[in-house]
Amino acid sequence: MPILSRAALVDHLVRTRIAGDVATPRDNNLSHYRKLANGDRHYWLGIELGDRWADEQDVLAVMAERCGVSDDPEHRHGQDTIDPELTVDALDRAAARLRKAAADRQRVLFATGHPGALLNVHGATARALRDAGCDVVRIPGGLTADEGYVVQFADVAVFERGASLWHTHSPAPMTAILDGLERNGEPLPDLVFADHGWAGCAGQRGIDSIGYADCNDPALFLGEAEGTMAVTIPLDDHVVDPFFYEPMTDYLLDAAGLR
Repeated sequence: MPILSRAALVDHLVRTRIAGDVATPRDNNLSHYRKLANGDRHYWLGIELGDRWADEQDVLAVMAERCGVSDDPEHRHGQDTIDPELTVDALDRAAARLRKAAADRQRVLFATGHPGALLNVHGATARALRDAGCDVVRIPGGLTADEGYVVQFADVAVFERGASLWHTHSPAPMTAILDGLERNGEPLPDLVFADHGWAGCAGQRGIDSIGYADCNDPALFLGEAEGTMAVTIPLDDHVVDPFFYEPMTDYLLDAAGLR
């Protein structure tokens, strides 16, 4: 399929609700911002935020700037938004980092806590970097975390429990991978491309980390604002059809010179 122009991709993101008027409701967003500000580490996604974001209005201001949610603190219910222009801006920043990874033939790790939606996105990116000569990390065997297993499909690390792939925000699976690599005497990745706690944990460990993040997951956006995350890409991370992400992935890889 032809690569969409920026304008056409923006239209596609809005039409499929990857951005624009997204399914995540406003009250859910504000609840997550409040819980993060109150120190609930589940919402920190592996990033050590300390007491720097103890005011939920400061969190809202960053989310309005970097994700495109409404900046009106009185807007407490109903629809919220992700600015598709910010999504494409972040894809362009991510593409620049992928271009560097390919040019330097870097060691790259892919992981997702949203296997029902983003497994193919990460898998396609991993294949493109492998074809460009990068060393795509093969995770150690036998890793466990959160009463489950950390495994890998199509070059993408995922969390498995009860013979199923699980949606998880936890940083523990990424901790298990990075600790396992060090234990085996293997080098850590130069770059991690992930989401949720997988991305936040890697960034906190000092690794260049790119992460996809929904508008109710503020930690990765705060991490980019502070420099812990290299790039955070705003989008709805679980729309109804995973194939809707394909034009976005193609745009990313083309911008990175990987098609």
